[in-house]
Amino acid sequence: MATSLDIYVDFFGLTERPFSLVPDPAFLFWSDHHRRAFAMLEYGVVTCAPVTLITGEVGAGKTTVLFKLLATLGDDVKVGLITNSHGDRGELLRWVLMALDQPAPADASYVDLFARFQGHLITEYAAGRRVILIFDEAQNLSRESLEEVRMFTNINNNKDVLVQLVLVGQPELRDMIRRPDMIQLAQRVAASFHIPAMDLATVHNYVAHRLRVAGAGEPIFSEPAIDLVHDASRGIPRLVNQLCDFAMVYAFTKDQRHVSRATVEEVLADGVFFAGGQTISVTPRARAVGDLSNRGDI
Repeated sequence: MATSLDIYVDFFGLTERPFSLVPDPAFLFWSDHHRRAFAMLEYGVVTCAPVTLITGEVGAGKTTVLFKLLATLGDDVKVGLITNSHGDRGELLRWVLMALDQPAPADASYVDLFARFQGHLITEYAAGRRVILIFDEAQNLSRESLEEVRMFTNINNNKDVLVQLVLVGQPELRDMIRRPDMIQLAQRVAASFHIPAMDLATVHNYVAHRLRVAGAGEPIFSEPAIDLVHDASRGIPRLVNQLCDFAMVYAFTKDQRHVSRATVEEVLADGVFFAGGQTISVTPRARAVGDLSNRGDI
């Protein structure tokens, strides 16, 4: 059975939904900041940086950049991706071993687990391969776990790099690593980048790009509508997608083939856009601007 989402694709003359929240490489949009973040990740890998740090708000595109990097790595690199970083240092080590496809018996002691981990790194090094451990959502690591992560880099010996670490997380991760008691970890961060929110011009280009990929032959969102999308989403790609998708559904239900600022205001006023947990209010001035349809906001 066709849904309103399927129908709105046909209604706007598109080939698919342009603002789905599901990651799709075909819609990949590289802002200047995402290019720089990728460059720093690549720099960290190429120069054998002990620790590379990438941060950004939820939905800023960190994972997109990360998976783009993974697609470029050759057979001489083995990657362990750790997304569950809760627990004490023993549990963290078990997650690491499992990410590397290594056994981590429940009854094994910490010493046994560490010996297995170190032995695996040496085996990979002897085979001409480096190991990269990527900790996604690393802001969830406890201080004890961060200290354990730092200890991993001690396995490296002079020019011989057995393991590299990539920490990816939300902005508070940078604050954690900058604390006075984390100075030893901070000193091992050789490459880092923070992905900021998109500015207004970038959001305009982002929306146009996704519509174009989805088959739009002409602009669907008015410029004032995109201005408000930027303000309400704070320039975070995932929130831009969500708000634009809602706005297109609303325009479809009103039989309007263009999304006006007034339509975006209706979405915000109805409270269907959660805005990453922040309250969004439309100011009287914004409503006044949105109502000026004679200025081309149709």
